[in-house]
Amino acid sequence: MQRSEALARLLEQTGFDGAVRDPLPGDASTRRYERLAKDGRRAMLMDAPPSSESAPCPPGATPAERRLLGWNATSRLAASRVEAFVAVANHLESLGLAPPRIYGADCEAGYAVIEDLGDNLYAHAIPQGADEIALYEEAARVLAHVHQTPPPARLDGAGNATWPLLDYDALALEVNADLFVEWLPRAADVHIDDAARARWEKVRDGLIVKALGFPRAFTIRDYHAENLLWLPEREGLKRVGLLDFQDAVRGWRAWDFAMLLHDARRDVSPEASAAAVRAYLDATGASDTEFQRELAVLGAVNAMRILGIFARLAGRDGKQRYLSFMPREWGHLARTLEHPALADARDFVESVARPYLEKAA
Repeated sequence: MQRSEALARLLEQTGFDGAVRDPLPGDASTRRYERLAKDGRRAMLMDAPPSSESAPCPPGATPAERRLLGWNATSRLAASRVEAFVAVANHLESLGLAPPRIYGADCEAGYAVIEDLGDNLYAHAIPQGADEIALYEEAARVLAHVHQTPPPARLDGAGNATWPLLDYDALALEVNADLFVEWLPRAADVHIDDAARARWEKVRDGLIVKALGFPRAFTIRDYHAENLLWLPEREGLKRVGLLDFQDAVRGWRAWDFAMLLHDARRDVSPEASAAAVRAYLDATGASDTEFQRELAVLGAVNAMRILGIFARLAGRDGKQRYLSFMPREWGHLARTLEHPALADARDFVESVARPYLEKAA
């Protein structure tokens, strides 16, 4: 009852009381969205009940404390909170980018009324004829702009509130990489015995050491074709609309690129991938050799994480459609493992999942 009252107040405050409400299809998250329409105005309602997920990561919590708090505190860090969405949106808007404007929010209840940026997702626009290379180049320039801005420790949120920008640290890397050996055997012909698990932990720890040595950057994190909109009527970097950025952290530039170019749901052409990297390097002056090493290491960790998540969604949550995305993700993993920096990881994956790598080659 308290949430319904909070929603009624928010809709009234933003001028959308009595609006026509059209629910959008759900995804793998606990958030729900509705499209609002009233008197020629449009907006989106975000519904993210705080009680639907475990607590976010408290700043300064120890690894032991975080493990007791659960998945969000160890891995995702932000827990899909409305206050995180508002704070990251404010930061991205301050950089001259195009997240949805926040019309109003009740963070305690878990509601926000935000700008409706439309339906022209990269994932829809490109199959309908938009220039894939141009769109990926522009997405890369957005990342260059974000990554060249020093990440603040805290972000300004709703009212006088702030939201911490946490480090994606060794624990977060560990629990995400471990999804590969914990869940994949339940959805694929992969056998992990005690010896393989012990070997995995050495390989995983080596990847973590490499990742922690890379330069840090503000990392949007869920940066891919189903969270990017093409807004050609706007100018400059604002032509790229941004969605689902509430899990932003202080991470690495190559993580965002792994999400963008190693897309689990669509094949990014080699030409578009190369053009995006070239646009990013031109904009930042970064070394291609160093960038490719970072992309290989973090791309491998990310691909293993995603394979584990898809296996978990299928095996635990009954969402079988995610199995159809796994062959593409095996391909991404196979290509990252070709980098010389990943010889140990490649040997391990070949030892437990060789047929999948061979099929992906």
